[in-house]
Amino acid sequence: MASDWHTALDEIVRDLEPRLIELRRHLHAHPEPSGEELQTSLRLYQMLGDEGLAVRMGPEGCGVLVDEPRDAKGARVAFRGDIDALLIQDEKLVSYHSTRAGVMHACGHDAHATCAYGAAVALRRLVQQNLAPWPLTWRAILQPAEETASGARQMVAAGAMDRVERIFALHVEPKLPVGTVGVRSGPMTANCDLLKIAIHGRGGHGARPHESRDPIAAAATLISTLYQYVPRATDSLEAVVVSIGRVCGGSNPNVIPEHVELEGTVRTLESSVRLSTIDHIQQLARGVEEITGAKIEVQFSGSIPAVFNDADATETLRTAAAEVVGPQHCHLIARPSMGSEDFACYLEHAPGAMFRLGTAGDLSAITPLHTSRFDVDEKALTIGARVLARAVVAACEPKDGNRVERTRTPLP
Repeated sequence: MASDWHTALDEIVRDLEPRLIELRRHLHAHPEPSGEELQTSLRLYQMLGDEGLAVRMGPEGCGVLVDEPRDAKGARVAFRGDIDALLIQDEKLVSYHSTRAGVMHACGHDAHATCAYGAAVALRRLVQQNLAPWPLTWRAILQPAEETASGARQMVAAGAMDRVERIFALHVEPKLPVGTVGVRSGPMTANCDLLKIAIHGRGGHGARPHESRDPIAAAATLISTLYQYVPRATDSLEAVVVSIGRVCGGSNPNVIPEHVELEGTVRTLESSVRLSTIDHIQQLARGVEEITGAKIEVQFSGSIPAVFNDADATETLRTAAAEVVGPQHCHLIARPSMGSEDFACYLEHAPGAMFRLGTAGDLSAITPLHTSRFDVDEKALTIGARVLARAVVAACEPKDGNRVERTRTPLP
């Protein structure tokens, strides 16, 4: 029976493909931003409940927790798919473009949720057909608010990681062709801290700046100082990225305002570098404060740790991916990304790993993440679902003396 489940699982997912495409297009056409994923959650709740799975809504109706089987009391293997969208206008000319102005799935969370749904249904049907090689005890986490880095901790607080011993996830990668998978053991993404800076000056007339303490001038000086001197104080072999993404101050072209607000992010790979960078930013702010006479308040919040892929969990994903796409299409990711992922918050409670799912149908026309024309080749949906489902089955393998030997396919 152990040799039959791979083929059975593939056939189940193959039969699910039209439904997966339909679900992904529905989610893409009806996006909901972080904290507002009510209809998305309800649809997934109903669809997974119709499969006979035990489903629970997440906090305040956002997110879904899915368990199989209902009566299992032991440890579980979990997998996550996030469901929130971004505040970006969809400019694609496709039948499933976003119907909501200014909101779209520009980071592939519609695909993540669809792959997780496909894996959950496939695992359920594998058990129903009595083709599972051993008892399968798992949990699917359909998570809200990944983009605001708050959803993972909300789901953990709601019990998502109770009795979970291992967890998996995926993220689409538009720079990899469809039919390929990227894996990496160790650091996968960066630590990310939200940076908020309030600059308090003294307003005045635009014609007489000497009578004011110009917070806009202080903001410009501080931004330039951060961009120039944070890298200069960091070992060139260490990765640090400071970016200011929001500048807000003033209402009139001829009035020097009283206040300016800055918001940005600080991204690092090493915890020691993170701490030294935070201290250095505070020091630079004090220096600009002395030079300009403005009062500068710096706050760090919303910290998300780096995703650190467990070696054993990564090997499980690598083997599953090699089985699905072939070892020649399963690539080792050379360097971690400086992006952030709140999947890291689950890894504070159990070891796990994330893989990259190739979604580019045409490498000459890549649509990057977080852009208004982002899209995925939908042939990747069944690949993602199969890799997740295979990894879950493998991770559920009994750890006693009755283990079933599995062939490890080396990478080329």
